[in-house]
Order: sequence, then structure tokens, then C-alpha cells
Amino acid sequence: MQREGSPFRGVGTVALKEAADHMTSARMHLIMLLVLLTAIGAVYGAIDRIRDTTAQDAYLFLKLFTVAREPLPSFAAFLGFLLPLVAIALGFDAINGEFNRRTMSRLLAQPIYRDAVLFGKFLGGLLVIAIALLTLWLMMVGLGMLFLGLPPSGADIVRGVFWLAATLAYAGVWLALAIAFSTVIRSPATSALAALSVWLVLTVFWGMIAPLVAGIVAPIDPFDPMSVLNRFEWQQAIARISPQTLYGEVTGLLLDPAARSVGPLFMHQMQGAVIGAPLPTMQSLLIVWPQISGLIAAMLVLFTLAYVVFQRQEVRA
Repeated sequence: MQREGSPFRGVGTVALKEAADHMTSARMHLIMLLVLLTAIGAVYGAIDRIRDTTAQDAYLFLKLFTVAREPLPSFAAFLGFLLPLVAIALGFDAINGEFNRRTMSRLLAQPIYRDAVLFGKFLGGLLVIAIALLTLWLMMVGLGMLFLGLPPSGADIVRGVFWLAATLAYAGVWLALAIAFSTVIRSPATSALAALSVWLVLTVFWGMIAPLVAGIVAPIDPFDPMSVLNRFEWQQAIARISPQTLYGEVTGLLLDPAARSVGPLFMHQMQGAVIGAPLPTMQSLLIVWPQISGLIAAMLVLFTLAYVVFQRQEVRA
């Protein structure tokens, strides 16, 4: 039977309804309160550190995102660690919650296709995360101007916007993962536990797993100097399976104009370079474009998995 009309009819309605439900839920309020308090602590720590040690830095404003004072992490590191938890909290019961509440059949009884339901739920969660990220970024800009007395330059704004887009793609990976588990697993508690387990492995333990796997795949030959470089390349490739590694490399390049590589610098990368001179924003973006593409690809693969499974599921009244 051939479908009539656009498969995306109703996506906007579902997305806005999903976003409104998230924004008014007590769960989201508690999560965002935790995120806001931690972010404010990270910002104040960065401001104190900048006043003490980096007051003459040429890229002072961008230091707000990357400088930290113990025991608090930097703002960028804080987002890399906690943003997946926010995305998982938004998506772990997106589909199986509808089945458990017995509202999926009523939802699909409306004049919309299944495509619109899944796309709408994903876009609704992504919209909430985008609003939260923009709010936090504007808070950073305001506090930086208030306490440092230094407005951001045009280049700082452009780099900040590109970093926000990469951060949203990073959050989209975890949101797509949570929705995929929500589609495959009927129990919300089990799907949340599965998503958190993947997050724990890729975020906490992957840095320890990657060197071990690289040592097995490419052992060092004491008679071959190139084996060390080969092992390092394998370790870097394995580490980049983790979205957090990709996001960390993007953050390091976009928020540090003096950085020229995501790994160790080689001589051909320094030819013609002026020591300490910043890279143009587009050059930094080109260096990390493979990492950004990897985040977007992972998000699309996970969402496609959820889409295929959801299209094949039987929905009973």
C-alpha cells in the first residue's frame, strides 16, 4: 500500500509536544538544576584561575571554557562528562514509555506516520538540549564580561558557535543511543541501565582499554623504530571509538587557537608556522572536521537502528 502525503507531516507537532513535556517535567528540572550549579562552580573557578595566572593571555575569553581550578573540572570537561547523562535521561523511555502507558496506539491513531513520531521525539529532546546549551553559553559570556570586563571578540563568538554545534552533535549521539535502547528494550529501567553502561564504558574505562587493545594488535618491536608510531596510531584510532574522545579533540582545537593538531605535532605541520600564532577559525575547523563528521555519523547510525526496529514493531491497542 502506497503512503500518501509527506512522511514528516506532524514532526513539528510531536517535537514541540515532546520538548514541552521535557521542559515541564520534575526530572528535567532536577537534572538542569544540577547542571546549572556545577556549571556556575566551574565558571567561578575558571575566573579565579584566569585572574591569577592568565591575565595577559591573548585568548583570554576562550580560557573560560577550558581553564579549571581544582577540584572542579573545566566547563568543557564538565559538559563532556555530564551532557551524556542529560541526553540519556531525555531518551531512555521515549518509545517504551509510550508502550508501557498504552498510549502508543492512540498516538499512531492520529493522522501521522511512525516516521513523524520517532523524528519528533528525537528532535524534541535535541531542542531541549540546544536550549540548555545556549543558556549555559550565554551565562558564560555574561559572567565573563561581568567579572573579567572583557567582551568576546568576533573570532571568539565564531569559535564558540562552532563549538556549540559540535557539542550538540555530541549530545545527539547519546540521545540517539538512549532512544535506540528505548526502542529495542521494552522496560524503561533496563534501557536506562543499558545506556548508562555504554556511557560508563566509553567515558570512564575506554581510556584504559584502548592502550591494552593497541598493545595486542600492534606490539612494539625493539628492532623496528616505526613500531612505536604504528602502536600510537592504533591506540589513537581505538580511542576515537569513544564519542568523548572525539568531543575532547574538537574542544581542544576550537577553544585553543594556538593548537595545531589533535595529536603530537610533526615537522611538516610546523613548516612556515609562527610560534604562538593562532590558527584561523576555518583552519581549526578543517582539522577537527573528521571528528565532527564521526559524531554526526554515529548519531545517524544509532538513529537509523532505532528507526528500523520501530518500523518493524507491532503496536496493539
